[in-house]
Amino acid sequence: MSNPYGNKAIWLIAGPMMLSGISIPLLGLVDTAVMGHLSDAKYLAAVAVGSNIFGILFMSLNFLRMGTTGLTAQAFGEKNQLKQVAGLKQPLIISLVISVGLILFQYPILELALIVLGPGENVSSLTREYFTIRIYSAPFALANYVVIGWLLGMQNARGPLIITLVLNGANILMDLIFVVGMGMTVDGVAIATLIAEFLALITGTYFVINTLKKLGLEIKFLNGSGGVTLNRIFDVNGSLFIRSVTLMFIFAFITAQGARIDTLTLATNALLMNFLFLLAYGLDGIACAAEALSGKAFGEKNILGLKQLVRGTLRWSIGLAALFTLLYFGSGKQIIEMLSSIQDVQESAEKYLPWLIFLPSAAVLAFLYDGIFVGLTRAREMCLVMLLSACFVFLPCWYFTKNWGNHSIWFALIAFMSFRSIGMHALYSRLIEKNLAVPSETNHSKISE
Repeated sequence: MSNPYGNKAIWLIAGPMMLSGISIPLLGLVDTAVMGHLSDAKYLAAVAVGSNIFGILFMSLNFLRMGTTGLTAQAFGEKNQLKQVAGLKQPLIISLVISVGLILFQYPILELALIVLGPGENVSSLTREYFTIRIYSAPFALANYVVIGWLLGMQNARGPLIITLVLNGANILMDLIFVVGMGMTVDGVAIATLIAEFLALITGTYFVINTLKKLGLEIKFLNGSGGVTLNRIFDVNGSLFIRSVTLMFIFAFITAQGARIDTLTLATNALLMNFLFLLAYGLDGIACAAEALSGKAFGEKNILGLKQLVRGTLRWSIGLAALFTLLYFGSGKQIIEMLSSIQDVQESAEKYLPWLIFLPSAAVLAFLYDGIFVGLTRAREMCLVMLLSACFVFLPCWYFTKNWGNHSIWFALIAFMSFRSIGMHALYSRLIEKNLAVPSETNHSKISE
C-alpha cells in the first residue's frame, strides 16, 4: 500500500499545482514585457497600478479558495459527501454576492485606490481605462477561486492545473493579439483578462460536473448545508480575509511608495515584484499539497500522517527555495532585461537585485506553513502572525530606514517574510507539542513506508 502522506502523494498534487502556478507569473511577465516594450514607461506603470488594485481586491478575497480547500479537504478525510458538496455550494453563493457588490461600487473603489496609491495624472487616466474594463471579470475570477479550492480539497490537482493553464494561456494569447497585433495598450490587456477568466470558469465547470457525477450527487443551492454551518465558514474565511487584506496592503504599500518617488521607481518595483510572484507560485505548489493533505489528515484524525506530511513538504520547499536563490543570483540581470527594454528601468532594477536574492530563504517557511494552517483551518493563527509581521516588523523597518530610499522597501519586505516564517514555525511547533493540531481521537493506523 502506498504511503498516503509520502513523497508520491505530495507530488501528485504539488506537481500539477507547480506547473499551473508557474504559468501565473509567466502571465505577469508577458503583461510586463508587452507594456515594457512600448514607447513610454507610463503604460507599464498604469498596468502595474491597475493590476495592483485588482491584486488587492481579488487576492484579499482569496479566502474563497483557501477556506474552501481547508473545509472540503477535512470533509474528504471524513468521507462526508454532504459536507463536500456544501463546501462548493456555499462559497459559490458568497462569491456571487461579493462580485455584484464590486461591480456596483466600482467607481468609489477605483477613486479611493488611486488616492491611496497616488500615481501621476497621466498614469491615473490609463489606470481608469484598464479598471473599468477588467472589473467585469469579477464574477468569473471569484468563482474560479472557489472551483479551484474545492477541487484541491477533493484531492484533485489535475482540474486546477488545466483551469489555470486555460486562464493564463488564453490571457497571454489575447495580450499578443490585442496589444501586439491590434496596437491596443492597457485596454487590450484588460479585455484579454476578462475573456480568459470566462474561459477558465467554463473549464472549471466541466471538472466540477464530472466530480459530482462520480459522487452521485448534485448541488441544490437552497437545500441544506451538509453540516457545514455559516458560522464555521465565516469564522475561517473572516480571519483569512483579514490575513489576505494585510498581505495586499504590503504589496500596495510597495507600489504606493514607488509612485511617491517617481514614475521610474514605480515601474522598477512593478518589474521586480515579478521575482516575488514567480517565487510565490513556485512554492505554492508544495503549499497546495500541504493544504489538501493536512486537511485530509485532520478529517481522518491522523496526527502521524500530518507530521510526516510536514517533514516531507519542508524538505521539498527548502530545496526549491535554494533553486530560486541560484536562479536569481545567476540570471537576475537577464530576467530584468527580458522584462523591459527600457534602459533606465533596467539600470534601476539592477540596483535592487541583491534583495531579491535573499527573498527565497526568508519566505520559504511562511509559504509552507500557510498551506499547513489552511488545511487545519487554523486561520486565526495565520491572521495573527500576518498582522504582527506587518505592524511590528514591515512598517517599522521601512520607517527607520527611509533615508535608504527605495532600498528601505525591499529591506522591510525581507524582514517581514523572515518574521512570518519564524512565527508560523513556532506556532506549528506549539500545536504539535500541545496535541492541538488534529482532533483528539487520533487514528493510530500505521503508515506504510
